[in-house]
Amino acid sequence: MKRKRVAVLFGGRSSEYDVSLETAAAFMAHIDRAAFEVVPVWVKRGSGAWNIVPDGVPVERVGEWLETASRIRVALSPDRFTRGLVMLGGRRPLRTVQIDAALPLLHGRNGEDGTVQGAFELAGIPVVGCGAECSALCMDKRLAHVVAGAAGVPAPRSVLVRRREFECAGVPDGAASVGFPCFVKPVRSGSSIGISLVERTSELEAALELAFERDDEALVEERVDGSEVGVAVLERREELVCGEPDEIELAGGFFDFHEKYSLETSSIHVPARIPAPDRERVQELARRVFRALGCRGFARVDFFRAADGRLLFNEANTIPGFTAHSRFPMMMAAAGWTFGRAVNEILAEGVRR
Repeated sequence: MKRKRVAVLFGGRSSEYDVSLETAAAFMAHIDRAAFEVVPVWVKRGSGAWNIVPDGVPVERVGEWLETASRIRVALSPDRFTRGLVMLGGRRPLRTVQIDAALPLLHGRNGEDGTVQGAFELAGIPVVGCGAECSALCMDKRLAHVVAGAAGVPAPRSVLVRRREFECAGVPDGAASVGFPCFVKPVRSGSSIGISLVERTSELEAALELAFERDDEALVEERVDGSEVGVAVLERREELVCGEPDEIELAGGFFDFHEKYSLETSSIHVPARIPAPDRERVQELARRVFRALGCRGFARVDFFRAADGRLLFNEANTIPGFTAHSRFPMMMAAAGWTFGRAVNEILAEGVRR
């Protein structure tokens, strides 16, 4: 069979740029080149320019390599006739690179929020992983909680605060109704960026101002006394395969951006240290949330496990980290899936669909 040509996008303009480089390098190192032809597309941090770079992006020191690698500036054609990337620059007639599918590995805004997925869908190019509508929904914590709740999976209590109302009247009277301590979160942001743990009413104003640096809406959300557990979900034809749930053990504070990638005061346990019935329950709820939110391909679904045993939906990550030390591949490995098997099954499912 002819190899499928897949454009792999990485980098981007979000604060998670460096994580995206590491994810893409690790992902591409395991792609079966007998089945897939890879077109690496580097989205520059500052300008957002799209550049095709040589296949073989190194896992180590990928950022330095990109700065000196040869590159071809390209743009995505929105029409369904081209079905690919248009080479830019020079005096030669425009040339195109047709692609069979696109795999965005762009974490955060302008990558995980449905914008890039929508552009590829407009161009008639299949997207590997979650599509535009699902990505936008999962990026919006408030709406994702509403949909999960309608599917019978409750989320922590929260209060929505809008920037315009805050600027006019200050902290709303009802913001403290969830109790203390609580979290203040941007509604649409990734990797726990812009989140604050608030201990008292006097801290709400500063926490909301920080959240509004990332979004026009914020959630004041109850802090659940317990632990965090996650489930890797991989779609394989009509089956949803779950990895072993993991558990985040915190020595203090919360699992913010710095802690996620340094693990200075926290540990990740795979499998999670929970009873077998809870393990099966969290996997079942992860599948239910995956379907309810319209996810496709793969996603990581995170929950809070309260001290009394309740499972509360936190969020669904439509482009989870995919390095050798990331949670998604570690959970799949614990369930018997090698890194390469997971990578190539995700690609196969995307192009098959």
